[in-house]
Amino acid sequence: MPFVGLGIHILLALFCAVHAVRSGQQLFWLFILFSFPLLGSLVYLFVIVLPHSRVERGAVRAVRAAGRAMDPGRELREARVAFDETPTAQNQMRLAAALLDAGDAAQAAEQYQSCLRGPFAKDLEIRLGAARAFLESGQAAQALNHLSSIREERPDFRAEPVSLLTARALAAMDRDVEARAEFVSASERFGSVEAWAEYAIWAIARGDTATAQPLLAQIDKVGAKWNALTRQLNEPVMRRLRAARKA
Repeated sequence: MPFVGLGIHILLALFCAVHAVRSGQQLFWLFILFSFPLLGSLVYLFVIVLPHSRVERGAVRAVRAAGRAMDPGRELREARVAFDETPTAQNQMRLAAALLDAGDAAQAAEQYQSCLRGPFAKDLEIRLGAARAFLESGQAAQALNHLSSIREERPDFRAEPVSLLTARALAAMDRDVEARAEFVSASERFGSVEAWAEYAIWAIARGDTATAQPLLAQIDKVGAKWNALTRQLNEPVMRRLRAARKA
């Protein structure tokens, strides 16, 4: 039995090592993983893998949504104070995310770009945040540059948000044939309300009711079963969809 346990430790370390190489992590992780197979693997999972997982992102979104509901400006205030007192790259990333969530996309884009000029220049999460900020601030071409570079480097990284942001950037640049193809691909691959809603928003703006109506019917059917938390998590895209439907 001890040999079985040892084998599991090694397999877990190998899994983490492969993830580290593919995701471009620092090479010291390989030393940690193979010097301390069990402990190193557990540390790697909690520090690197889980913070970027879908479950973790959902939990973070829920906490942020609840925080914004109770005190909409708190995170931005605290992020500004933290960056003013300790202007580290981590605090600048936090400030950029807070600015973006608060609707100040132009300032967020500047902060993200500043982060990308430092030691985190290759960080995919920062580049994704920068893409979103550029898109929201009306700079679709810059957003598309970041999204294209993410796909070239790691096609599997945050595939759904990368796909939807790419589709929106293409639409903003009036590249409608490519935008439609990207929306269709996202809807078929992920089958999420967010993908349907983004596709519907685009279709409504183009006057394409034949495309929009089935999507809206799907969204209404699924949305009728949501609980309060699910409704809150989907509120940003649903707010944009309601505005599109009214228009």
